Formats: sequence, structure tokens, C-alpha cells
Amino acid sequence: MTADGPNPKPGPDDALNAGIAENLSAPGIQLPEPDFAVPVRQPPGRRAAASFIFLTIALDMLALGMIAPVLPRLIAGFMAGNVAGSARMLGLFGTVFAVMQFFFSPVLGALSDRFGRRPIVLLSNFGLGLDYLVMAWAPALGWLFLGRVISGLTASSVPTGMAYMTDVTPPEKRAGAFGLLSAAFGIGFILGPAMGGILGSVNPRLPFRVAGALSLLNGLYGIFVLPESLPLEHRSAFTWKNANPLGSMRLLRDNKVMLGLAAVLVLGYLAQQSLMNVYVLYADYRFGWSDRAVGLSLALVGIIQGLYGAGLVKPVVKRLGERGALTFGLIGGAIGYLMIGLSKTGILMLFGIPVLNLMAVAWPSAQSIMSREVGPSQQGQMQGAVQGLRGLAGILGPMMFTWVFSQSFGPAAPIHLPGAAFYLASALLAASIAVAQIVRPRPALAVSAV
Repeated sequence: MTADGPNPKPGPDDALNAGIAENLSAPGIQLPEPDFAVPVRQPPGRRAAASFIFLTIALDMLALGMIAPVLPRLIAGFMAGNVAGSARMLGLFGTVFAVMQFFFSPVLGALSDRFGRRPIVLLSNFGLGLDYLVMAWAPALGWLFLGRVISGLTASSVPTGMAYMTDVTPPEKRAGAFGLLSAAFGIGFILGPAMGGILGSVNPRLPFRVAGALSLLNGLYGIFVLPESLPLEHRSAFTWKNANPLGSMRLLRDNKVMLGLAAVLVLGYLAQQSLMNVYVLYADYRFGWSDRAVGLSLALVGIIQGLYGAGLVKPVVKRLGERGALTFGLIGGAIGYLMIGLSKTGILMLFGIPVLNLMAVAWPSAQSIMSREVGPSQQGQMQGAVQGLRGLAGILGPMMFTWVFSQSFGPAAPIHLPGAAFYLASALLAASIAVAQIVRPRPALAVSAV
């Protein structure tokens, strides 16, 4: 028996929803502390809803990946071929996007705690769709810049989607659910740049149009299949005190477990910036790789992340527990970055990618632990705060790693060490491992069963 009555009878899983549906069809739970003692609420049509959340996150990553290959060319077209100016403007675009994420992810997370997950997820889809169409139409650089600002503001599907999965998934199954959302990241990471390159060869604005159309169509689909996951009795009032970035960080600061895991996440997100900002430059300088070779190696990163997220998170968590899985993933990441920095050949560097991608086990485990530290009415605020940490890393990381890389070779370099950026990333993860050992989360919750 569940807290509300008989156990729901799960139906057959289709291929797309097999993993996600398992997380959404568990019996009720008995929570150890009265403050959070609420049963898992399963909205009707949960398999279609799970598909929608998975698809939304995959499409968001797909859209971001699609515009990545063409955005530099579009910016350069507005700047009359000024290469240096275009590079600076591209960096400004990336920084502004991260700043918007930092400031507005907590706001949107808090809004989802007040008004529910459904309207925020749907508004994100429609907002991004319209924004990409504006960027496709942009007649001047200012319009393109405005579009990038709006896309950073409306890209709320990730924290709100994770809050949705938290609402409908028992605590002991959340790591697996978050792992499947990590797989959605990987799918978008694989397909996005490839599609963007193909479409951009026809017209540099075409990827924006396709990304916009996909987001709008997905929003329309969600109107029919996405039920609300947060009941009225679990909603909380919206206040700017809690919704601003500093206020949302208070939620993390006031809990020792949350504070420790926030430090782990910040260090890990910073380390990831080495891959995002230096990898292409490093592969070109160190191994002379072509654009095709770099693209294929990044596709390999996405493939392995998807496989690990879908198939590795749950068994590792079952074997090691969430805290052990977190440490396992961080150790893999630290070794993987070290292998990339030490590699003498491109083939050796490729062997570091499967090790590096063990990080795909760490993030879902950390998110699952954190989700148990707050009640249902604060899940959106917590996920928004976590996304704000990612935005903060996106502001600081590019400057830090590109500077380290620029100082690691050439006549003016204090010491010739081309892999220095990846050694720094490995050191950051080593520090995160040490912090993770201090964290003492509450144990995973037992499921009551008949």
C-alpha cells in the first residue's frame, strides 16, 4: 500500500520511456522527518509527461548546439570581417548568456514553486522558440545580441524539468531519473552541432529557424501531454528575497549538506569550462586536428555521456550509494582531465574521454542528495540555485581557462606546459573530492512495499 491507497499498476514501457517510466511508477514512500512527509504524487499521463521533459531538455541542448557552429559566422557577417572584433563579441555573447542564467534561473525556479512547473516549462519552450526566430530574422547585431539575452533569460527548462522529476520520483530513484536527463544532454550535444553545421552550410540563419520551430512545436505538444506535478498545498509564496541570486544561495548556505554539495558543484562546473573553452584550441595546437576530427571527438563525449547517464548511474548508485557514486564520478573526472593534459598523441587523449565522462555519474548523485534536503515547495528554488551556480561557472571559467592556456606555451610562457588548463581542471576536481568527503547527507529513504 502507498500513503494514499493501493499501489499504481505500471503499464508497459515503450522504448523511449522505459528508463524514465520506471522512476515514475514506484510505490509511495515513508519519509523519516515530518516536515517533508508527503507521498510522491503521480500526475495522470505520467509516461507522456516524462517523455516531454526528456524531449524538452534534449531539444534545448540540440538548439544550443545547432547555433554554436553558425553564431560566429553570423556575428562576423555583421562586423565586416573584423576577426578580432568578432572574437571579442562572441566572448561577450557567451558571458551575457551565463550572466542571464546566473540572475534569472533562481527567479524562474522560485516562480515554479509558486505557480507550478507546467506553466514555467511551457513558457520556456515558447519563449525560446520565439527568441530563436527573432535571432534568425535579426537585421543588425543589436537584435542578435538582444536575442541572446532573452535566450539566457528563458532557458529555464533544465532546473524546472529537474524539479518536475523530483516531484514525481521517489527519493531513492532520483539519481537514476537525473541520470536519464543527463542522457538527454548528451543526445542534444551529439546531434546539435552536426545538424547546425549541415543546415548552416545552406544558410547561416537556417539553424535558428529550425531551432525556433522545434521549440514552438514542443511547447504545443506539451499543452496536451504535460500535467502539473506540484499540488496547490505544496506551493510557496514568491518573494524577491528568495528569488534573487544571493537569496537563492541562502537556501544552500543555511544547510551544511547543501553548502558542501554547492561547493562540489561549483568546482566541478568550473572544471567543465576547460572542455568547453580550451579543448578545440588544445587539440589544434597539440595534435593538429582538423575541424572534422575535433567534431567527431566531441560527438564521442556526447555519446558516452548519454550511455553513462542512461545505463551506468543506477547500477553504480545501487552498488556504492549516492555519496559513493558522487566520489566515484569525481575521481573519474579528475583522472580523465589529467589523461587529456598528459597525452602525447591524439589517440591517447581519446582514451581519456570515457574516464572523464564518469562525471556523468557524479552530477545526478549530487542532485539527488540535494533534493532530499528541501521540501516539495522549495524544489524549484533549489534547482534554480544550482543552475545559477552553473551560470556563475560560465562567467568565470572562460576567462580563467583561456588565460591559463595562453600562458602555457610560446616564447613568453613561464614554463612550456600545453596541458596546464586540464591540470587545473583536474586539481579543481581533486578539491571537490575532498569537500565531498566532508558532506554527511541523510540516508536514502526506504520505500514501503506490500
